[in-house]
Amino acid sequence: MLKQYHIKNYNFRLVVYVVALTMIGINVIGSAQKSVQSKQVIGLLIGLAAMLVVSLIDYSFILRFNWLIYIFNLGMLGLITFHILGDAGGGAVRWIEVGGFRFQPSELSKVLLILFFAWFFGKFQEKINTLPVILVSGVLIFIPWFMVENQPDLSTSIVIAVIFLTLLFLGGLSYKIIIGVLAVAIPAAALFIYLILQPDQKILDEYQWIRIMSWLQPDKYAENVYQQQNSIMAIGSGQLWGKGLNNNTVFSVKNGNFIPEPQTDFIFAVAGEELGFVGSAIILALLLLIVIECILVGRKAKDLSGQLICGGIAVWVGFQTFVNICVVTGLMPNTGLPLPFVSYGLTSLVSLFIGIGLVLNVGLQPLKYRMEG
Repeated sequence: MLKQYHIKNYNFRLVVYVVALTMIGINVIGSAQKSVQSKQVIGLLIGLAAMLVVSLIDYSFILRFNWLIYIFNLGMLGLITFHILGDAGGGAVRWIEVGGFRFQPSELSKVLLILFFAWFFGKFQEKINTLPVILVSGVLIFIPWFMVENQPDLSTSIVIAVIFLTLLFLGGLSYKIIIGVLAVAIPAAALFIYLILQPDQKILDEYQWIRIMSWLQPDKYAENVYQQQNSIMAIGSGQLWGKGLNNNTVFSVKNGNFIPEPQTDFIFAVAGEELGFVGSAIILALLLLIVIECILVGRKAKDLSGQLICGGIAVWVGFQTFVNICVVTGLMPNTGLPLPFVSYGLTSLVSLFIGIGLVLNVGLQPLKYRMEG
């Protein structure tokens, strides 16, 4: 379980990036909603402890508990799906609350699924292009995906789907299969888009349909698109250096409460207004560096499972960042995804730190180290 690692292989750069980014996030959260800043600090401390512990445990040992990880994940999601411990929030049932402690299983589900499929595709690497493995993996991802989507949480279910498809690709899926799937998927996607744009569509929930239509027709659905419009205004008003954290100016979009719950999904709007272009660029640069470090560690991994863990964490952080920034800048419909390491949310933050801990452990066991050891 524990090995004698070489300190030179511990990726302190990655640690510095995630801690620096989280510290920036804590400061911006404090400016957006002071009452929750201390909770985010606690999340950072818990996350650092979890990251350190996980980084020192051989990921190959963790992957031995593959089916237990998968079943535990289904169990957590099942508590919400079957309304055993589900706590409603924002019109959906996505949280478990016990004794004042609030926990969102779908966030931890991302890292658990990365672990499970890193093992699964590593074990069946030679058979990944066979129909049985593809079908079985499809069924295995569909069950937790459906449970998340049914909360309803379409945005998180999309992230899970993207993570799975990325792991399948990195696992060695044939380009012939990919091209064949795209030949069917692209026309199907076009038909799907056409159908959901119809006023009497029954595919999406009403709130999901309204989000899309308000993005496409902001003048017609002005009452549903104000959050994104105000977000764009806030980012633009920050100009180069921003208005400063915790400012009291009456011309602040944040101070005027024009963005509900700014400390969560729209935290980048607050960063843009108060830290300006420079501060926003630093946040995005740190997120990019985290993704790059995960990819670089994965390239040196001792086996396919290690590569998939790093690739999964990289696409999780990268894709979620891309979608969040597109939403707050009005380039995509409002999806409700947090900005990694920056948005308020203890479950999201701790889950991300666990993911980084796994990447660090993969980095402690590079291919060269295994061959020499």
